Order: sequence, then structure tokens, then C-alpha cells
Amino acid sequence: MQYFDLQQLRWSSVIREQLLGQGLEKLPHAILLVGPTGVGKTAFSEQLAALLLCESITPELTACGRCQACHWLEAGNHPDFRRVAPDGDDEAEEAATEKSRKRGSSIIRIDQVRELEAFVFVGSHRNGNRVVLVTEAESMNAPAANALLKILEEPPSSVYFILVSSRTKSLLPTIRSRCRVIPFGTPDAAAAAAWLADAGLDRQAARYLKLAGGAPVRVAQWKDQEQLAPIDALVDSLIAPPADPIVLAARWDGLLKGDGAFRMEGLVEGVQRWLFDLAQENIAGEIRYHGGWQRPNGVKSLNPVALLGAWREINQFRRSANHPLNQLLFLENLAAHYLRALRPTA
Repeated sequence: MQYFDLQQLRWSSVIREQLLGQGLEKLPHAILLVGPTGVGKTAFSEQLAALLLCESITPELTACGRCQACHWLEAGNHPDFRRVAPDGDDEAEEAATEKSRKRGSSIIRIDQVRELEAFVFVGSHRNGNRVVLVTEAESMNAPAANALLKILEEPPSSVYFILVSSRTKSLLPTIRSRCRVIPFGTPDAAAAAAWLADAGLDRQAARYLKLAGGAPVRVAQWKDQEQLAPIDALVDSLIAPPADPIVLAARWDGLLKGDGAFRMEGLVEGVQRWLFDLAQENIAGEIRYHGGWQRPNGVKSLNPVALLGAWREINQFRRSANHPLNQLLFLENLAAHYLRALRPTA
């Protein structure tokens, strides 16, 4: 597990009080944490799981971090904990074949849920709580969702389900109805900036916060994954792009082949957001994502219809961004769409 100290996630204190204010004995046995990506839902869920499994809980209702159960959980081998995540979400998937990654990427399959049945309906190894954590719960395919629903209908009293989702509309309504829904919003800018300053992002926190839609944990992950420099380089290439799409595509290809975790999906999203900002700046004089970067010259000479048209067209690119058949050809096509949208109005 990757932990963020909940005391540092200051904006989650109200949610924590909402859940734990009456003690652990009042905690619902099925919880659904919902909200945008990067606001601390998964970090909160992991700390809640640790609390439920801890064998020496502190007076402040936090996991002690010292008992055997806490050590097992940190090492990833607690017998009374199961984590369900989409295939391809784990770094270990990097060792899998390309074919298997394409087949199983971003899906929670029925066999992953069926494996929970023996865990849920057999007694605890430690005579305490058992916890099932489902991240990206919206990634369950229909058979997996129906299988989980059956387990949620009559779970043993000592089993807790914690589901995390950024797209709840993709979840079965019956699953949502079985859970207590806990909404997470984006924190206020001051709290987010203060948290990022503690994480070592003081000077440029505001720049990346806007780009991340106000989600500080997402910015911290970018920093940990060494994505900030590629993000800056991508924006620089969009501010002053070469006229030839082949040259621009080669520059993007170099970013994707770097040592960091910058991926094609992030590049496509970055181009889309830049087009959106150009259109909004042209129409309303406002910038949503890139307020911390230099603005290009001649924005008012651009055609907002062409900019928004390219923004919509690039949605098609996002669908195949994870597994393009030919990366360089994919990038050349993307660059051509982008440069075509920048043609000044006649």
C-alpha cells in the first residue's frame, strides 16, 4: 500500500468524523467512496482498512502501525485483507506479455470477484475483522458487478467492503444502494497548496493544481512518478509547435520514451486540455487548466469552432491511447489534428 498520512490530508477530516464520530462499532459494512481522481479517496480507503485490521488501535482511532497486523498489511500479506483492482493496475503487470495486458487492461473480471467468496464466507485467520478493498470499482464488467452484488447481499458481520470510484454512474445502481456513499470533493486551493508545499512542491503548486483540476494527490503522484518535467515539455511543445506534424510527433515520441511514467493517455489528455483552454480563452477570455504557463501569441486569431472540433475528435484518440498499433503513426495523426485546429480564421 502507498500511504498518505490522513492527518496531512486535512480536507478529509470532516469525512473521517462523519464515518468514525460514533466509533468503529457504528461503521457501515459496505462503504463507497466517490469523487474525482486525485483527491485522496484511495489513501483514505487504505488508512480505513488499516484501522479495521489493527490489533492495537490508538485512542484517536488510527492504526498503531506497530502491531503484527499492521506489519503484515504494510508488507502486503495480511491474511484477512483482499484488494481487488483492474488488471494492469499493478506494476507487476509490466512483466506480463503485451497480448495479456491488452486483453485484461482496466477491467475487474468475474474470477477476481469469485475468489472473494471463499475469503468472505470462511472465518477470520486472526479472529477479527476482514476487509475487502475494491479500487476503481467502476471497472467491474457486468458479470463481476453482479457477482459482487450477490456477496454484498448477505455478508458476515465481521467483513467490511470498501469501494472506491471516480465514475459512479458506471456502477450498478443496486451496488450503490447496498453501500453508504461518502462523497469526496476537491479541497480548497489553500489547503491543497499547503499540502503540496509539505510534499516539496512549493513554488509551482498552483500551476499543477489547476492542470489536475484541483486534485492535490494527483499532483503528488505526478511528482513521485517524475511526470512534471514531461508535462512541462508537452505544454512547451503546444505553446510554440513546429509547423510539421512529423517533427511535433517525434518530439512527443521522445517524451514517451523517457525514463519517467509519462504515458500516451496523459499526452492525449494534455493536448485536449490545451485545446479546451485555447477555445475558452478565445471565447470568454478565461483559462481553466494552464493559467500557470506562458500564453501563446495570436489566440484571438484562432477559430474556436475548429479548436472545439479538434477537442471532440481527440476523444477518439483517447479510446486507443493505451495500445496504439503504431505509436509514431498515432502521434503523427494526433499532431496533424492539433496543428490543423491552430490555423487562423480567414
